[in-house]
Amino acid sequence: MKTAISIPEPIFKSAEQLAQRLGVSRSELYARAVSEMVDKHLDDRVTERLNAVYGSEDSSLDTGLARLQYETQKKRGR
Repeated sequence: MKTAISIPEPIFKSAEQLAQRLGVSRSELYARAVSEMVDKHLDDRVTERLNAVYGSEDSSLDTGLARLQYETQKKRGR
């Protein structure tokens, strides 16, 4: 797919040099860069979803279980 974008000239020049050094076309370089950026930010969405699911999760031990655990450890002399 063709598209037109505007980028600052210093970035454009650096990208041209990098494409030449890597032996790829400008289009290939930009496609790789966008692909890497998309992949990098996919993890953000996973993290956001996990935080939404587990963010309000209470991992503290139930007081009754905590008391039983304490009593068991006390009987074992620990």
